[in-house]
Amino acid sequence: MCGIFGYTGVKRDAADAVLEGLQRLDYRGYDSWGIGVVHDGLHVGKKVGIVGKTQSLPKSSVGIGHTRWATHGAVTEINAHPHFSSDKSFILAHNGIAENADVLKSALIKEGYSFITETDTESIVRLVEKKLSKRLPLKDAVRAAFKELTGRNTIIVLAKNGDIVAARNGSPLVVGFGARDAEVYFSSDIFSFAPHVKETLVLDNGQMAVYQAGAFAVYDIASGKAVRAKREKNLLKDVAVDKGSYPHFMLKEIHEAPFVLRQVTHESENKYRELARAIKKARAVYCIGSGTAGAAAAQIAYYLRVYGGIPAISLIGAEASDYRDLIGPKDLLIAPSQSGETADVLEVLEIAKQRGAKIASFVNMPGSMMTRLSDYAFMAHAGPEICVMSTKIFVSQIAWGYLLAKAVEGTLPAGKRNLKQTALTIEKMLRDKKYVSLIEDHAKRLSKSKDIFLLGKGQNLQIIKEGMVKMIEGAYVHAHAIAAGDLKHYAITLMEPGVSVIATISNDTVKNDTLNAVHEVHARGASVFGIAPEPEKSFSHYLPVPDSGETTAIVNVIPLQLLAYFMAVTLKHNVDKPRNIAKSVTVR
Repeated sequence: MCGIFGYTGVKRDAADAVLEGLQRLDYRGYDSWGIGVVHDGLHVGKKVGIVGKTQSLPKSSVGIGHTRWATHGAVTEINAHPHFSSDKSFILAHNGIAENADVLKSALIKEGYSFITETDTESIVRLVEKKLSKRLPLKDAVRAAFKELTGRNTIIVLAKNGDIVAARNGSPLVVGFGARDAEVYFSSDIFSFAPHVKETLVLDNGQMAVYQAGAFAVYDIASGKAVRAKREKNLLKDVAVDKGSYPHFMLKEIHEAPFVLRQVTHESENKYRELARAIKKARAVYCIGSGTAGAAAAQIAYYLRVYGGIPAISLIGAEASDYRDLIGPKDLLIAPSQSGETADVLEVLEIAKQRGAKIASFVNMPGSMMTRLSDYAFMAHAGPEICVMSTKIFVSQIAWGYLLAKAVEGTLPAGKRNLKQTALTIEKMLRDKKYVSLIEDHAKRLSKSKDIFLLGKGQNLQIIKEGMVKMIEGAYVHAHAIAAGDLKHYAITLMEPGVSVIATISNDTVKNDTLNAVHEVHARGASVFGIAPEPEKSFSHYLPVPDSGETTAIVNVIPLQLLAYFMAVTLKHNVDKPRNIAKSVTVR
């Protein structure tokens, strides 16, 4: 959930290079940040808040940096990374959670080591110091210390002589190489340095990258032996990471929904059909995700049930422990993810892999761990999604799930035609200034609400859950998604004048069931915002959406995302970086 970045080279000032990298990484954590460089010793500058201007650091050819999402210790400059060793001989930045940090700290204190921060990271720093005290070279000291850590961790260490050592277990670590290796970059994701490199290398768990005396090498952490790591050509060099003419990344990324739908239709039909055959053969199919990807996983399972006739089960990553012992070699897991590094999902996938289950993934981040674990790996090719709140990737995920289900059904070409038409429909919606202005007006009304309830059923159930997530994330309001048929079983007690209800309805077999729930809340004085193809008498406010048949749910996502966006803007919140959350959740 934190971002790590490192640079060594003669073409750029290290502090500037690291700053740019951190700015591209701050979706991973933006509580505080820091940069360290080498210039007659080590110099570190840290600040609380979002990555900003370069701090007063000397010119250098090598540096590391970190953008933090606090797990251990308050958001303060002293807790920000990188952290110094006691003798100022090295600095260290960390992504993950050292689960045995307290045990390590207690033992190190007894041995005379002192601590000045509240972080788990400082236990790693002191442990490396201890190994160095035994006259081990830096590479070996870091390796020995890293082997004692438990949990999912990645670290980067910069020594005062300019050596860099980075080790991975769980949290991502990628390396980029400029022409003739004149520049070497270390980072938590490829997009952060994509414009500057010719080749990339993704480290596997249990590997360590070392840059020493102008030479780069990769080692196996367990054995200490050098390994031959495969570099790949950088295909993302021209990918832009900017807002363009949009005021926020979130709005830009909502407007990219038609593009990502078309990207999904461009995927090889043979790949869809290959996975479809595996799904048909599987004993059980589990769709798993967390947060927004959890809603996407559930929608994919819905499509597989409705169009593919597959009794797919949806799971939330952090709550799937009771299924672990049930997963076996004849099963198949489907995992949608933006980052491909979601820790609680990866833990389930890793266990499933050990048990012989097949894994399919749909990921937007090249070289991610989920992709590398997968027997069937699909890429979204959606370009970077910078806003912490996922929008276009969610659209991409459920569209991919729809096409997969159509492949299982044997009607993939028809599904592709439907999606291409859906892209045109959404494009027309987004270009209609009056329509977008109407959504903004509704958002201003909703932003005054203390409680917002969302109603949906069938194909719209996960859509309203995703709308709920966006409103909680962006507007910081209490939102509650309710299956329309479940309303009368409990939540009807909360319906009264002043309560806002958003109802998402389609022309399908469950339309009347949802309308019954709308009538019930309207009769009790709630203000109903209807998202539907036609107006209804129980709607207090109406937001029309085209009837797109099988893909109507995908269309319905857009107005919900825009409502959440305009609510966040109206309330003057940090739209692209909501408080307390990070985009890539690489810790449990």
